[in-house]
Amino acid sequence: MLFQHHPGHRPLLVIVGPTGIGKTSLSLELALMFSGEIISADSRLFYKGMDIGTDKPSLWDRAQVRHHLVDICKPDEIMTLGQYTRAAAAAIDDVQSRNQLPILTGGTGQYVRAVVEGWQVPEVAPQIALREALEKMGGPELSRWLTILDPKSASAIDPLNVRRVIRALEVTLVSGYPISHLQGKKPPQFDIMTIGLNCDREILYSRIDTRVDRMIANGLVEEVRNLRAIEYGRDLPAMSGLGYRQVYAYLDGEMDLDDCVERIKFETHRLARQQHNWFRQDDHRINWYDTGQSNWRSRVIQDVRHYLASASLK
Repeated sequence: MLFQHHPGHRPLLVIVGPTGIGKTSLSLELALMFSGEIISADSRLFYKGMDIGTDKPSLWDRAQVRHHLVDICKPDEIMTLGQYTRAAAAAIDDVQSRNQLPILTGGTGQYVRAVVEGWQVPEVAPQIALREALEKMGGPELSRWLTILDPKSASAIDPLNVRRVIRALEVTLVSGYPISHLQGKKPPQFDIMTIGLNCDREILYSRIDTRVDRMIANGLVEEVRNLRAIEYGRDLPAMSGLGYRQVYAYLDGEMDLDDCVERIKFETHRLARQQHNWFRQDDHRINWYDTGQSNWRSRVIQDVRHYLASASLK
């Protein structure tokens, strides 16, 4: 098994994998079995009132196991990566201080990597006016400017991820220093085991499609209609998440409901591929389990027991 052993540090269990793979149910099972609490590493779970489209853990689940970093923002508020890393570190410290096992769970790969690698993210508050001005420039021009101002960041950031390009430019322009010069890492203060979940792609797509159908049946359209009535517009970053932007388009008459549902499924399949590719970059520290196999849960439980027995518990 792969561990990030740091003698004298307390354990941190990490669960990663693409959307729809089963991270939530596994994290709940392990938390109940090993006295754990869950720290979300899913950027879509921050927002209050956005429950169905994010497949947020139910109130019952949250009553059974304590969750951190869920429902901490309004949809028109912004959570930066720096704010997240500091909040996650505080939550992990809090859980460990009570001799509980912190379980970091989610599919937002950048957030997971920032925590387990100890990223030191610049504290530059969001500059709304600057962001709006940068958005008008368009992706190619933004990438060109980032290449000029910070070639190291430009080579590391996918130019199609316009939000990250804008954030890099924002930090660089506000601070006066390239964001790559401001970012650093500190050795993690945790003894880490990372569990990665995967399965055959067609099986995963089927699970995703079933989940999307369930979201629609459970009232996703009504949830988005209510958010719009509160005047949370479709241009908010929170509303760019899968499900929400497509339903906004449906409510605005840009597509019918069947097309909306098919678009959600198609885009979620693409997200799952992107997440899988991201986490595969971290193969050197991830223990992978195929959820298509009948014995995968028992193998995870056995390996977690072994990990906790070998970790430096205080």
